[in-house]
Amino acid sequence: MVRDGYYYALTLLLAGLLIGWLASPLWGSPAWLLGAFCLCFFRDPERMVPEAPGAIVSPADGKVTDISKILVDGAERLRISIFLNIFNVHVNRSPIGGVIRDVRYQKGKFLNAMDARSAEENEQNIVRVEGQEHTVVFKQIAGLIARRIVFYKKVGDRVARGERVGLIKFGSRVDVLMEPTVQMAVKVGDHVQGASTILAYANARNELAAAGARTTSEGAR
Repeated sequence: MVRDGYYYALTLLLAGLLIGWLASPLWGSPAWLLGAFCLCFFRDPERMVPEAPGAIVSPADGKVTDISKILVDGAERLRISIFLNIFNVHVNRSPIGGVIRDVRYQKGKFLNAMDARSAEENEQNIVRVEGQEHTVVFKQIAGLIARRIVFYKKVGDRVARGERVGLIKFGSRVDVLMEPTVQMAVKVGDHVQGASTILAYANARNELAAAGARTTSEGAR
């Protein structure tokens, strides 16, 4: 459970008790229901993190709504967009292991996270993680309801694949930007889990070539 969930739930529980005492338990029940919702929303389950070489895991729970190639500073990147509804786990995790090289907060609008413009125009936190052989950028994007983005790490911190790094409150979107040469492991419409679902494999061609070379070498022996 994320600590914030206890704060919200306790406040609503106390409010419900006060309303129930001043009026009636029936009038206090909405606050109690909202408190229960907060406990559900801020849940933070443990996840099994894949150990496959080159795996890029999902930074969030949700549904893959778009996979497309875009230009970022003149370079082509593959973007995977994941939409989080209010019933998804909203804890964010690092898609790869490495060092956080850049964290940039961008003020903006609060368009519906399903709107294509939200990727560029909404309030967001842009994080670049540099691994041993590849770099991944992911964006925590605020949505129509979400109004607060939380990020626990700072530039220079080392993170493990699937490690908890932040949170977006009450509905949002996460975009993952990768090299266009990655081998995709998901498609539009798939439901993914943060830290445990593999989105893609980096350096897939190099790994396949290396595997072929090892096979050839073993056969020669």
